[in-house]
Amino acid sequence: MSAKKPSANPLRIGTRGSALARWQANWVATQLQAHHVATEICIIQTSGDLVQNEPIVNIGAPGVFTKEIQRALLEHQVDLAVHSLKDLPTEHIAELSLVAVPKRESYRDAFVSLIAEKIEDLPRGARIGTGSVRRKSQILHHFGELYRMEDIRGNVETRLRKMEQGEYDALILAESGLVRLGLEKSIRSKLEPPFFLPAVGQGALGLEIRRADQRTAELLLPLNDAATFAATLAERAMLRELQGGCSAPIGALGTVGHSTLTLHGRVLSLDGKHMFDAVQSASIADDPECLGKAVAGELLSQLRSQGQKLASTHAGAD
Repeated sequence: MSAKKPSANPLRIGTRGSALARWQANWVATQLQAHHVATEICIIQTSGDLVQNEPIVNIGAPGVFTKEIQRALLEHQVDLAVHSLKDLPTEHIAELSLVAVPKRESYRDAFVSLIAEKIEDLPRGARIGTGSVRRKSQILHHFGELYRMEDIRGNVETRLRKMEQGEYDALILAESGLVRLGLEKSIRSKLEPPFFLPAVGQGALGLEIRRADQRTAELLLPLNDAATFAATLAERAMLRELQGGCSAPIGALGTVGHSTLTLHGRVLSLDGKHMFDAVQSASIADDPECLGKAVAGELLSQLRSQGQKLASTHAGAD
């Protein structure tokens, strides 16, 4: 019996041009090719890629790393968009559908430094580079003003180079990105939950298509991981209910075990002085978005009872 030949018309995969984004798109392409689906990688520049020397606020968050790819999808220039799921806004676009989320890489944040093994080992006044309000607020909550939080832009390699050149004493980066780029040796330690909660969708890929494209949806079914999909759906529903986007210090982690989905959500004030946590569980057979909304409701109730409002600033994405 002869091997099944790849489909004649390649599936066009839209992605950003960074090394990490290309790795992710190539990984998806390899998985599809293993199922006899021909693919073609299409590099699309996004607003976030074009402007590297300004804060996110100046280039119009949210969606600075996704909206151009989504536009190409809507205009039939590509058939599939591969996103870092934490970059994908939670607001629904009627014509598009998130149809698959492959098995998640590590969700943790990683501590990277040339002068310390752990974040608590840094000297007073050490400069920590991060553009994420979530990371800044959690560091401020745990360490007060012991360290200096400084904004940083650029891809993973650029950030590491800036640290090596002495602009920063340490960085907080997603472990998944470092691992995917073969840079895991730069990790000095990991920031484990519940001490440090990751961003919504961190470590996961989101595969988005046109809602009416049933053929592509069927081709992507083998790539979906049901547990990861449920966990990230709950996380994203929580974020959408909070209406925080990447503009507020919000962390979340959904985990699946023994047919149960557990969601831990967190909201902080920008200065880190206030931190609110909520943890709820539900059967994996239930709608994960209902769990996300319930956790968001509990967090909002805590905020109201303490006379707090959801902190919001558009400066900084993960």
